[in-house]
Amino acid sequence: MMINMFPQASRTIVRASSRTFKPNWRVYGSSRQHTTAASNEDVSTLPLAGIKVLDMTRVLAGPYCTQILGDLGADVIKIEHPTRGDDTRAWGPPYAKYSQGKHPDGPGESAYYLGVNRNKRSLGLSFAHPAGVDILHRLAKQCDVLVENYLPGSLVKYAMDYETLSKINPHLIYASITGYGQTGPYSNRAGYDVMVEAEFGLMHITGARDGPPVKVGVAVTDLTTGLYTSNSIMAALLRRMKSGKGQHIDVALSDCQVATLANIASSALISGKKDSGRWGTSHPSIVPYKAFKTANGDILLGGGNDRLYGILCTRIGKPEWSVDDRFKTNALRVQNRDTLEQLIERETQKKTTEEWLEILEGCGMPYAAINDIQNTLNHEHVLARDMVKEVEHSTCGPIKLVNTPVKYSESKPGIRMPPPTLGQHTDDILRETLSMDEGEISSLRDEGVIA
Repeated sequence: MMINMFPQASRTIVRASSRTFKPNWRVYGSSRQHTTAASNEDVSTLPLAGIKVLDMTRVLAGPYCTQILGDLGADVIKIEHPTRGDDTRAWGPPYAKYSQGKHPDGPGESAYYLGVNRNKRSLGLSFAHPAGVDILHRLAKQCDVLVENYLPGSLVKYAMDYETLSKINPHLIYASITGYGQTGPYSNRAGYDVMVEAEFGLMHITGARDGPPVKVGVAVTDLTTGLYTSNSIMAALLRRMKSGKGQHIDVALSDCQVATLANIASSALISGKKDSGRWGTSHPSIVPYKAFKTANGDILLGGGNDRLYGILCTRIGKPEWSVDDRFKTNALRVQNRDTLEQLIERETQKKTTEEWLEILEGCGMPYAAINDIQNTLNHEHVLARDMVKEVEHSTCGPIKLVNTPVKYSESKPGIRMPPPTLGQHTDDILRETLSMDEGEISSLRDEGVIA
């Protein structure tokens, strides 16, 4: 989601830096910041150790991008409004309730916020004061990457636009995430995941065959945009190693949505014909390949070729179907889809999902139970793959989070820091990165510039 909520601030005049390019490979973070079991040595092995990221994003696409960078070892400084913080701090329930620390009486930390803000440090900072803008400029000079998700042109009045900051720091990788991009007829529209899903094809192909269009169960366009942006930032960092130059990255939810139509878009482009619409769990050109009802739920079966279809027929006790003239080839099965699917479901409804899982075990044909989210998070394979971690939160105590998904043979990405409370690291960042003394920090706090 991309939104635009700016307080007013005076424009701060800045001068270009004359420093020469030197990749920032210092490892940031200390044991007090890394409140889980990671050590500095652990951080140093991560691919982005030493890269400093100024995170000026809110909600999902941007924070998801910067969380990926943080997982890979970058020092991510999350800029938040000093009283409201990231919008998603208020997006609850559910909340992880406060049990310790300085916020015992509040509702807690929202689950939404906790889901996309691990491995970051929070700096509570107001744009409404020139001193706050000056802090942003000084941080941008020290950072390798800046990520923002404001409407095009919104940051100009703060002299935080790419043109200005590229003069302060010519080596800065500056990524802008918007709903519709920096150019084009929709560029000034605020972009929300569900609107982009609707207008750019995804909603039209999602849902039951005879039902209305529906959105995907998670904000998938925000997530794919965050993935594209993090990937693009890492590519730009590699390019900078060769050229010494930063660059502006323009990422739009609309573009990412069109790109992730993938084979569906390719089919439409090649055929020149209207798409085939919604298929629910079915496949437009493979049968049987869908969810079937069982005695107590559903099971997904994938007879993707003639051999696998034969295995399915044998396992459900109907081997004669594999030589039935109506179903012998996939083309015939597609032609007689309704008849075959009804026959299969008549059989699958005779046993429970658990019984079918046992019958199909080891058969070589793809199959799966359809689990809800709690069953997914407690799934033996999910747990074996270390995808759920319990970490110690500074004010909520032990909380469980989804872990970073990619495993490396040498580096060990993981949850080094739980999602920060609002302004948790303000003093540390101002002292360590900008060399401010306690008097300066206290004065800024008294004036409402920081929290």
